[in-house]
This record gives sequence, structure tokens and C-alpha cells, in this order.
Amino acid sequence: MHKSDLHLTASEAARELGISIKALRLYERHGLLTPLRTAAGWRIYDPRAMARATEVAALRRFGMGLAQIRDVLSGSGEGRDAALAVHQAGLERQLAQIVRTVQSVAAAREDAAPKGDVGDAAVSLELPWPWGGERFTLPDLKPITYMTGPLGSGKTRLARAIAEALPDAAFIGLERSAEGDAAAVARGEVHLGQLVGMGADLSPALTALILAVEASTAAVLVIDMVEQGLDQITQQVLRRYLRSRPFAERPLFLLTRSSAMLDLADVSAQEAILYCPANHDVPMVVSPRKGARGYEAVATCLATPAVRARTEGVIAWRPSAA
Repeated sequence: MHKSDLHLTASEAARELGISIKALRLYERHGLLTPLRTAAGWRIYDPRAMARATEVAALRRFGMGLAQIRDVLSGSGEGRDAALAVHQAGLERQLAQIVRTVQSVAAAREDAAPKGDVGDAAVSLELPWPWGGERFTLPDLKPITYMTGPLGSGKTRLARAIAEALPDAAFIGLERSAEGDAAAVARGEVHLGQLVGMGADLSPALTALILAVEASTAAVLVIDMVEQGLDQITQQVLRRYLRSRPFAERPLFLLTRSSAMLDLADVSAQEAILYCPANHDVPMVVSPRKGARGYEAVATCLATPAVRARTEGVIAWRPSAA
């Protein structure tokens, strides 16, 4: 570090500022810096010149041009703030454009990625009513697949169809059973104790859910409205717990419309989102990235636990099946 009573050479000043000697010369040519000179004509930098050079170097790191810096340093305090505000706005516009470009490139890569043969898909089935029998494939079986969609979108029918299409899979409906053999009950009590220790509320709904899971010997579980009867804290704890794969690492399909169970800002590479559109278009896998196809639709159909509690049991009107 330089001391206030020292005069630094160009190489010492450049090293102190973390810039090159060439940059110091550039500042000087543009009138931003005026170093002292020795009797022999060598440049030296006193504390005043170093303070000025520090300001210039800092503004350069902000991405400012030399002409902008000259205007900033020659103005009053208010003028400096206004100039910095204009520069900040310009940087924010550039950042927004970069984000849009990155999203476009990511979407293009996603569209161009090979989808694989139907025979290689984890799930392949003909869609049930209310769809028209279109073919649906799910290329990968993730540890957790969140299934969501608005009321009446057919997600429960799709969930049942997936449970039937997958070998050794089971569908756990809303009528959860708290019964099971002694071993299942004992395992369930262990899970419940761990969940309560993490902050979950020990409620009949949570108990029935965990015991229903442990009572099933299926290799894959499809669970209808996993948040049913659970408060917000319990949902958040349950989500963390399920991500730790405590149930013999069985893949899970979790139907949900709760933002506490499906947090779009925190979806890992080990999780997938399966969305059923309101217009009964073919269900789609949605990337948890703003700008991705279907992202906004998923975000719109998710609600806070308080709203989900008020609308629990509500069924959208739908025509009867032909």
C-alpha cells in the first residue's frame, strides 16, 4: 500500500491501482490525470494523483467510457449521481437484452434436442379422456416429477394412466388410508418423527399420507394432491424431505397446485414438471426457466397454501364422458 507522503513511479502506481502502465498513459492523454514530473522528466504520482487515478479506474470497471468519466469527474455531486444513474439504466437495458438472448438460445437448444424414440421413453401411452387418444411420452423418469395444471385439465386422469402404464406403479388417491401392517406403521412412525423434528405439524393428513406411502410396495408412486390438508410449513418440510429420497428411493409423481410444494425458483436437475394445459392440449414437460414454453402457465396455476386450503375439494365443471 502507498503512504500519503510517498510519490510513486508509474510502475508502482499501476501495480497499486491494479491496472497497466498503458492505462495510466491513456488517462493522462485524455486529460483525466496529470502526474508530476521529476527534474529528469520522469512521471511520479503523488497522493492527489493517486486518488484521482483510483476514481478513474473505478469508473472504468463500471464500464464507463473515458469521455463519460471526464463528464462525471468534472461535474458537481448531483451531476455525478445523474450521470451514474444514466449509466446504470443503460447497463440494466443491456443486461435485460442479454437475459432475453440467453433464454432464446436455451429454448432453441431445447427444441433442437433429440427427443428419443418412443421405445426408449420411460412412459408411453395413449392419453385418456378428455384428450383424444393422442400419444404421450415421457422421456425420463426423474426421482420426483411434479404434475400440475388448472382445475379440469385432466391431470388426475393422466396420473392414473401413468400409474397403469408403468410397471409396478401405484396410484395413491385423496382417500388416504392410515392402515397397514405393523412393519409399515413402524416405518411410517420413523418418517413422521423425522418430519416433526424438521418442523412439520403432526396432523391426521400428514400421518395418512406417510402411512399410505409406506403401506405400498410399488416401485413407483403416483400421489394425488400431495399437499392435501397440510399447512404451508409442513408442505415446505415435506418437500425437502421427499427430495432426500427417504422411501427406498422410489420415483415419485406428485400432483400439486401449491407453490410450497412446487417452488419454480428451486427445481433441481433431479426433478421434472409435467403440465396439463387447460385446453386439453397434449401434456408437456416444462423447464423451470422463465421464458420456457409453458413456464408462465405453470406459474399461473400454482397457488399459495392459503389459497389451496380455501379451494380444496373444488372441482371444475366438465362435460360427462361420451
